Amino acid sequence: MRHKLAFVVVAVVLLPTTVFRAQQPSSAVPEVQGPPQGARAAAASIDSERIRAHVRFLSLDLLEGRGPGKRGAELAAEYIATQFALAGVKPAGDNGTFFQKVPLVAVHTIEDKTKFSFLPASGQPVDLAYGAEIVAKDQTGKELADFDAPIVFVGYGIHAPEYHWDDYAGVDVKGKIVLVIVNEPPSDDEKFFKGKALTYYGRWTYKYEEAARRGAVGVLIIHRTDLASYGWEVVRNSQSVEKSYLEGDPDATLRAAAWIQHDVAQRLLTLAGMGDLDKAIDTAGKPGAFHAVELPVRLHAHIESRVRRYISSNVVGRVPGVSENNQAVIYTAHYDHLGIDPDAKGDGIYNGAADNGTGCGILLELARAFAQSPVPPPHAVYFAAVTAEEQGLLGSQFLGMHPPVPAGQITLDLNYDMLLPIGIPRSVSLGGAERIDFWSTAQRVAKGFDLALLPDPRPGAGSYYRSDHFSLARVGIPAFSVDQGELFEGHDEAWGRAQSDDYEVHHYHQPSDEYHADWDFRGNAKLARFGLVLGWLASGQAKAVEWMAGDEFEAARKASRAQ
Repeated sequence: MRHKLAFVVVAVVLLPTTVFRAQQPSSAVPEVQGPPQGARAAAASIDSERIRAHVRFLSLDLLEGRGPGKRGAELAAEYIATQFALAGVKPAGDNGTFFQKVPLVAVHTIEDKTKFSFLPASGQPVDLAYGAEIVAKDQTGKELADFDAPIVFVGYGIHAPEYHWDDYAGVDVKGKIVLVIVNEPPSDDEKFFKGKALTYYGRWTYKYEEAARRGAVGVLIIHRTDLASYGWEVVRNSQSVEKSYLEGDPDATLRAAAWIQHDVAQRLLTLAGMGDLDKAIDTAGKPGAFHAVELPVRLHAHIESRVRRYISSNVVGRVPGVSENNQAVIYTAHYDHLGIDPDAKGDGIYNGAADNGTGCGILLELARAFAQSPVPPPHAVYFAAVTAEEQGLLGSQFLGMHPPVPAGQITLDLNYDMLLPIGIPRSVSLGGAERIDFWSTAQRVAKGFDLALLPDPRPGAGSYYRSDHFSLARVGIPAFSVDQGELFEGHDEAWGRAQSDDYEVHHYHQPSDEYHADWDFRGNAKLARFGLVLGWLASGQAKAVEWMAGDEFEAARKASRAQ
């Protein structure tokens, strides 16, 4: 069946690609110091109408929202592999194929059969209402979990030696439940948890991982809206659906990866005789003022889950360079989306045209341009369309754990995710690029492309840790995403902001994220050309790209170099 699907994909896409190409010629590439004429020719060959054709196909109802492990996602993966092959890109997946198999386990908590309660040292148990007061997932992929374990309050649950911070000092949490505060210690000092910018230590995923590394059986994250930057309903809704994990992930071993509502946490501290929760949160954020403490309260839990094990695939290709390794560049974009909502009334297909059909279209056109370049790039270039991003960056996490060449030999990852096809951008956001020594080159190239560089508009939201480039950064690879700003040719920033806001409110993660024939893909093509020049220069410079001294990923980079 897979071979038949690939044949259908080729037949469907060849005609529209040819028609679209006839509608618009290739655009020129601005004069930028560094890349040879052949690289400029490769960048100039990038065609906005080819990108359109890819986005149109990938967002068809036929692909059923590209839910990982489902028929539509397999069809999308076959399509991407077929396009790689047609372009002359070489396979870089498993066993000489384009496919890197990603083993996943999906868990859905059965809410009406799952029970939680607090058991104080004296007094009656306090039952918790699932959904309204607590939500949880069993990361282990077991159908049943029963435990009765002591609760240890560890403040923000952070161990950050570079900031001389250790919330776990003096306590053993093995086999226990860890109670933690969402976010990280507040700071205006750039040298202390990066001031107002959120570091990975503040992300809820870190809280789970650190507790799992220390042998905890579960985590209760205390939600407070101002600290989380979103309300309880966001937490509740995100946990009401199936959640996938990498099979065998050593950092996903919690029997209860849970959140509790603020008032519930207050009730817990009252049972423990610890007073006001908000005062405890304030104390926990002050250096030297907090010490972890085991509470005289236990958590009793019975969790039932529906479990589904499945295989999805990253699609990985390679274009050979003059030298194969040492300074390889990798381009990434996720191809999965949310699939189909079986309970929806009306249209239940989450087509994901902008998110992330656009990134995939750019990735495919970049791959074609590199593969058909009149001169080879300085080092090998890899292209990875990754799965299960919407499930928590899982495909890129697996790619980072199993890169096509050792991480120390990859000089840069450039990621593309959700670039609205609404015109030609004159500004760009490269959040995280300022953290690597390639930053001055990125600034110079952006200027050449008439792209104003914008700072992260919401540094406290931790955007850097929410897209696939982060998975590569975690293993030391310098990485960032190429995102359009709000200034477009022929419009002011208010117009661009209104387009972005309208998409976020009316289309983001909704069935209405569908392809439109009047979309303008010239901006997608411009950012693809921009990315091609960046990648070529990174691969060809005298030494590999590195993190700035003291960056949180510098240690991982040094470790990858030592392997």
